[in-house]
Amino acid sequence: MFFSPKTKGYFVELSDYGCLFARTSAMGGPLVVEELEECPVDDAAMFAEVLQRLQTAKSPSGYMHSVCGLYPAKRLVRRASLDPKRLKEPTYLNEVVNQQFRVEPEKYTISVLNSVDGTDLDLTKGAQKEALFCGLPAEDIVNIQESLLGNGIYPERLELATVSVLGSLVDYLEFKNSKTPTLVLEIGGDTTHSYIVTSSGVEAARPIAQGLESMIPVVQKELSLKDEESARKLFYSNTFDFTGMGPLLVKKLLKELQSSIGFYEVQTGQSVGQVLCTMIPPKLTWLDGTIAPALGVPSLKLDATSWLQMRKITLSDKAAEKGADPRWFGLFGLMASYQHAEAETNAVVPEKKD
Repeated sequence: MFFSPKTKGYFVELSDYGCLFARTSAMGGPLVVEELEECPVDDAAMFAEVLQRLQTAKSPSGYMHSVCGLYPAKRLVRRASLDPKRLKEPTYLNEVVNQQFRVEPEKYTISVLNSVDGTDLDLTKGAQKEALFCGLPAEDIVNIQESLLGNGIYPERLELATVSVLGSLVDYLEFKNSKTPTLVLEIGGDTTHSYIVTSSGVEAARPIAQGLESMIPVVQKELSLKDEESARKLFYSNTFDFTGMGPLLVKKLLKELQSSIGFYEVQTGQSVGQVLCTMIPPKLTWLDGTIAPALGVPSLKLDATSWLQMRKITLSDKAAEKGADPRWFGLFGLMASYQHAEAETNAVVPEKKD
């Protein structure tokens, strides 16, 4: 589908913690972010209300044509060192996916990117050793598309929001002339996805089997609650100040993070100097203020406005107030990436069997 210069742009980011929406003055830059909206992920009525409010004119198709960023539970965003001598072997990349990431490549749609600049890995040159494997189960793509259509959104483009965030942060650090390695955390229910990023690219990626749910038993024990369900409701309700209990709640997660950071620092000789939590429930933003001090580093304070201006994206006064929250950074990344030429993806295809 081709857009006219006057076509409004719509961008949507969906996670377990909520839905973020933006309307822009155009699909490509230069553009103005006119409106930012959000709603809970499980509130269908509010979701429909937001879509109606955002659209300045009803689409002939009845759908809001959007660029969509997603955080599928089984997303794959992992870094690997490749053997250049084997890159031309037809089964080599599938072997890496299967052996290093414990993923069945025939069930996934995967792109292999250069971990430095995010371009597709050129298998013919065989010179690039460090690669970023990005993908999700093919079945999930179908289910996600059907869910979006069922909710009134036609996905013009689907992206892993993680990739959007990491690519935008690499670009942001380069823009700020920052050499500081940055720990990026996506804290899910059962898993925390951790990444170490510099202005030179994504340098480490690791999923950790510790998330918000692992904190529930600690809440129950410390507050002497009768069961985990009571602890869960209190934890997510924002009616109790957990700040003082924070170090206890993240103790297990911190142990794993410190292990990852230590390995990276020994391997590279560089020290992680700041933390950015990009995926956290709105009511649990205190976690960022707990994790960073426990690791002995500050939280990264994003100056998204100046970076966006460099990318020819301007926030309206109304949008600027909301957009200061780092939770919107991934959505802005979807807009910025739209201004670059699209390249064909380098998919890992399953080996044919006779």
